[in-house]
Amino acid sequence: MTTFDLLVVGDANPDVLLAGAPPVPPYGQAETLVSSGALALGGSAAIVAHGAARLGLSTALAAVVGRDGAGDFVLDVLTSAGVDIAAVTRHPDLPTALTICLDGPDGDRAILTAPGCLAAFDPAAFDPRQLPPARHIHAASYFLQPILAARLPDLFRTADATCSLDTNHDPSGHWHLTPGLLEACDYVLPNEAEALALTGTATVDAALAGFVKAGVVTPVVKRGRDGATARTGTELHNARLTPLVPVDTVGAGDSFDAGFLAAVLNGDDLDQALAIGCACGALSTREVGGTAAQPSWEQAVAYAAGSAGSADPAGSAIVPGVP
Repeated sequence: MTTFDLLVVGDANPDVLLAGAPPVPPYGQAETLVSSGALALGGSAAIVAHGAARLGLSTALAAVVGRDGAGDFVLDVLTSAGVDIAAVTRHPDLPTALTICLDGPDGDRAILTAPGCLAAFDPAAFDPRQLPPARHIHAASYFLQPILAARLPDLFRTADATCSLDTNHDPSGHWHLTPGLLEACDYVLPNEAEALALTGTATVDAALAGFVKAGVVTPVVKRGRDGATARTGTELHNARLTPLVPVDTVGAGDSFDAGFLAAVLNGDDLDQALAIGCACGALSTREVGGTAAQPSWEQAVAYAAGSAGSADPAGSAIVPGVP
């Protein structure tokens, strides 16, 4: 059986992206015109898998979609990108999840998701020996998939691979993780708001320290236009590249994940991995949707190198007073 570079476990669905939506769309069967709309591949896991394949990693996705047109769309896009979908199952009854993103005129966004079959995704439905073997396993959209969430610590602990987690947002607002999950993670990859919520802290440095205390080897916090910060041992690592004027930021964090993991799996050090992640996140914002502008490896490396002059001058630093 082929050993992949990356196995991504999690969600896959179409995104319907509408730009120019009013802050509160009027009801009363009133039709409201918006400036533009697009249909794109969505789901954090699917976007990561698509981006990783674009970067040259041999990539497989384990997920569930319905036996419907939305599921057909998802599988067609993933297959066209070179993602192995042998571990994507089709639920016999429940529909594929669907997300609508409403981009308002002020740049803010509302995200509406019909979870469909997501909550039914159970990786234990696979014999672990039949899951595609990979050098690294990445899980995404933890809070949308309760069966996956409960089983993830065992999946990570028993895997002959390094492991990473991007929880994404928790719609319930509880931010509770399965006991033992963080200590099974080599990397966690939340954005800043998620990191603070997951650790109950008020600063990025405190969140990173909290993840390390919980057993994560290398926590990484994505900070949007301010780049990304990681911690390994007592060292902080920072990367910040020249930001682009975004067309659409949907999936930028997922593209960061793909770039960061690709760099790690290609043998780059942590500083370069952060820079490649930032480059992939930035370049993905050039077009509407999470995958349309995902870069190739050569494009990501070139952008990271071209932005080196604006990298965070602090670089790596020792955290004082931390064992």
